[in-house]
Parts: sequence; C-alpha cells; structure tokens
Amino acid sequence: MATRNLSEYDTTRVPDASNMIFGIVVAEWNPEITGALLDGCVSTLEKHGALTENIHVKRVPGSFELIYGAHQMTLNDGYDAVIILGSVIRGETPHFDYICQGVTAGIARLNATSSIPVVFGLLTTNDKQQALDRAGGKLGNKGDECAVVAIKMAKF
Repeated sequence: MATRNLSEYDTTRVPDASNMIFGIVVAEWNPEITGALLDGCVSTLEKHGALTENIHVKRVPGSFELIYGAHQMTLNDGYDAVIILGSVIRGETPHFDYICQGVTAGIARLNATSSIPVVFGLLTTNDKQQALDRAGGKLGNKGDECAVVAIKMAKF
C-alpha cells in the first residue's frame, strides 16, 4: 500500500520543463484508470512548463505492449523522457504475475540500454478500488508522480 499521497511533492525542486519534449505511452486496457493517470500526467507536465505540443501521447492495447511503445519512442522521436502508464489488476489466474514481471523487466532493460529515461507508471493492484485510489483517488495520482520523475530525470 502507498504510504503517501502520490500527488504531493516539493514543487520548488522540479526543474522547468518548457524546453522538454515528452512521450507518453498509455495502455487502453482499464481505460477509466489509465485515462485518469494520463490526465494527471499531462496536467503536471504542463504545470511545470511543458508545452502542449511537446507532449506526445501514443496508445497501445494493453500493458505488455507498453514495452514496445516505449522502445519505439526511445529510438525514433527525440524525446527527453518517455513515460509509460498502465494498470494491471489481479485476477484469478497467474496472468497478472506474468504481465507485471514482463513489463517491469522490459522497462528496466530500456532504462539500462537507452539514452533517455523511461518512467515506470504501471499500477499493479489487487483490485479496481486500489487502482482508482492511485489514479486520482484518496492516494493521489501516479500520473502526477510520473510527470515529476520524468522532468527530473530528463535534467539528470
């Protein structure tokens, strides 16, 4: 369980993002959740100066495809950082474990091999309510947190 509000951070420690270009890859699966993550992410990037035209959003069918989408963005589009946003909710089969492990390993590999940061914004929750709590609910919005991380890492 999150121990803090994902949307709370020290705004004085976030660099200006007005000259940065961001790629966001968002999964279509669980759209109520991923849409809220995307809204939080974009609004936080803009809050810190990112221009609307410098925030490029691409959609992929599900969370596993986030790896491919992020990889393509690291290769082709001149981004300062790429953010992945998705939501996997535990079900009755081991599918949850395979998807979570696969996406985690794939994004870790991209971070180790690409020249730009890829920010991990995949919610992995036991139920829908936990995901909603982290997508603008009582625990804030993971999309906000990912935007701040992307800005900071782009300036690293």
